[in-house]
Amino acid sequence: MSFSDADIATIWLTLKLASTVTLLLLLIGTPIAWWLARTQSWLKGPIAALVAMPLVLPPTVLGFYLLLAMGPNGFIGEMTQSLGLGTLPFTFWGLVVASVFYSMPFVVQPIQNAMEALGNRPLEVASTLRAGPVDRFFTVVLPLAKPGFITAAILGFAHTVGEFGVVLMIGGNIPDETRVVSVQIYDHVESLEYGQAHGLAGAMVVFSFAVLLLLYSLQRKGGLGMKLGGRL
Repeated sequence: MSFSDADIATIWLTLKLASTVTLLLLLIGTPIAWWLARTQSWLKGPIAALVAMPLVLPPTVLGFYLLLAMGPNGFIGEMTQSLGLGTLPFTFWGLVVASVFYSMPFVVQPIQNAMEALGNRPLEVASTLRAGPVDRFFTVVLPLAKPGFITAAILGFAHTVGEFGVVLMIGGNIPDETRVVSVQIYDHVESLEYGQAHGLAGAMVVFSFAVLLLLYSLQRKGGLGMKLGGRL
C-alpha cells in the first residue's frame, strides 16, 4: 500500500526528530555515563535513578510535568521566553526536549555499561605513557567503548521513533510540526481509516524487528554495551 502525502510528511518529521534527539543524547549522555561509570559519590544512586525513571514512569506523567515546566509559568518556559524563544510546547523543539528526557536511559545505560566494562587497566597504561585525562578519554575510552555507543545510538533512535504518549502531551497533533508517525496512526484509527493505519503500523513493525535483529546480530559478533535482556 502506498503512503499518502500526509503519511510521508509524518515519516520525515519522525526521522528528523529521532536523528536530532539521538545526536543530542550522545552529546549529553556521554559525560553523564562517564561520571556514573567512574564516580564513587553517594549521588551516583540518585542520579542513576533519575536517568532511569522514564523506564518505569508512565509517558503521560512525564509529559504532563514537562508540559508544566515548559509552559509560560514553568522554569523552562520562563527561561525560553526571557531568551526571546517563546514557549516550547506544541513546537518541534518542544518534542525534541521531551524526547531527550524520555529516551535518555536508552542512551546513557549502554554507554555506561561499556565504560564500566573497560576497567582501570587501559587508563592506567595510558597514564604511564603520560596521556592526560582528556587524551585518555578520546584516545582510549571512546574507541574501546564504541560498541556501547553503537547500541546507544540504535536504541535511542528507535525508542524516539516509537514514542506516543510524551509527544502527544507536549506536541499535540499539528501537521508538519508535531504530528509524528505514532500520532498519525492514532488519527487513522480514530477516523476508521484502517487501511492507512495498517500501512504505517506495518512499517513500524518491520522497523522494530529490523532494529532488534541488528542489535542481536551485533551482540553475537562481539557484544555491545548492554544486553537486551538486561537493563533496558
